[in-house]
Amino acid sequence: MSEEISQHQPVTLREAFWTWCRVAALSFGGPAGQIAVMHRILVDEKKWIGEERFLHALNYCMLLPGPEAQQLATYIGWLMHRTLGGLIAGTLFILPGFLAILALSIAYACYQDTSFVQAIFLGLKAAVMAIVFEAVLRIGKRVLKNSTMIALAAASFVAIFFFNVPFPMLILVAGLIGMIGSRVAPQRFLVIGARNNSDVATESFQPPLVSRRALLKRSLLVTTVCLLLWLGPVFVLHRQLGPDSVFTQEGIFFSKAAVVTFGGAYSVLAYIAQQAVEHYGWLQPGEMLDGLGMAETTPGPLIMVVQFVGFMGAYRHPGSLDPLTAGVLGSVLTTWVTFVPCFLWILLGAPYMERLRGNRLLGSALSAITATVVGVILNLAVWFCLHTLFAQVDTWQYGNLRIQLPEFATLQLAVLVVAVLAFLLTFYWKRGMAATLAICALAGAAVFSAQRLLGIG
Repeated sequence: MSEEISQHQPVTLREAFWTWCRVAALSFGGPAGQIAVMHRILVDEKKWIGEERFLHALNYCMLLPGPEAQQLATYIGWLMHRTLGGLIAGTLFILPGFLAILALSIAYACYQDTSFVQAIFLGLKAAVMAIVFEAVLRIGKRVLKNSTMIALAAASFVAIFFFNVPFPMLILVAGLIGMIGSRVAPQRFLVIGARNNSDVATESFQPPLVSRRALLKRSLLVTTVCLLLWLGPVFVLHRQLGPDSVFTQEGIFFSKAAVVTFGGAYSVLAYIAQQAVEHYGWLQPGEMLDGLGMAETTPGPLIMVVQFVGFMGAYRHPGSLDPLTAGVLGSVLTTWVTFVPCFLWILLGAPYMERLRGNRLLGSALSAITATVVGVILNLAVWFCLHTLFAQVDTWQYGNLRIQLPEFATLQLAVLVVAVLAFLLTFYWKRGMAATLAICALAGAAVFSAQRLLGIG
């Protein structure tokens, strides 16, 4: 398994910085939308990274706790510019969403009204639907090369959407199927790497390879530094403020949450909401949905909703501090303990994953996992569309079968109109992503304002 290395000049850190700023600014729509943005910009447009390496990195990030899209950005940043590149890419991916949710949290705490957010982001949410489905089709065409891969993708979608099968279980089963398939029918399972010359992408970097001894020393250093940065502040808060301080409680609670968020933010949000409302009293019932709305309509990972929880918890239990000051500190602390572990998983594990590239057994396993991930991304896309087009989606449970049915009376016509425009711009007029987002944002704001003026919104 090999890839041609570009003879072009390597991408400078400055150019990468501004590209990561662009990726971060366009990272709407949860993990499906964010993966779509990165794939289009880094693989299709810039051609900085090959399809195979992108999917290899994505598979690894899908196995980790935490937001896979942010970790994917960190992985690719590390590939291109080592540790500094990973830190820049991962941090910039978080920063726009952090600033947006911080501003919205302050406004929410002061005015308890986020209707203005709807006016700004209505069109963006509709546009993201088209971008996400285009990404599913584009990635699917390059991965689902035979009926076996198509069957795996379909099975994973059915399993996670209709039966709520845990995401780690899907990945484990897919990996086992791929490993067995590499012995039984390798030609049907070794999809990653089995491409013709026209599919081979040039890359603008040399793979970072180091000796085993140097890798071990680096691993110990990365682990030590990241653990100190992650748990050190929590320990200091516990010693200085005591276990009953809201800052100590948030540091410990969200540190625990950071290591159990397998399968994306939604897998742990119900638990966080329950604890924040019933146990700690950080939120009022229903406020978690307001925070989720902020996270869904602003750039960055959906897990950023925990920043809203941290802000409101400290705002309502400020101790001797001013409530707004306490809220900002709680917001920063929550974000810190949520994302430092993400850098640990990538900076520690990525070098080992790169050393495993080229192994045929692993290649078959990752091919099966990649097909499964296509089904998972489709699940995320359908979930996002349902909850964007309809104000209410009911979940019906029949034994192990789970069916999500929208209340058709709650169809949001404004979103539907802009969504149709977005699909036309993307698939018929072939407009770029930035143009689609900009046009839909303007259209969404206009439609929302017209609804308010007519009294129908």
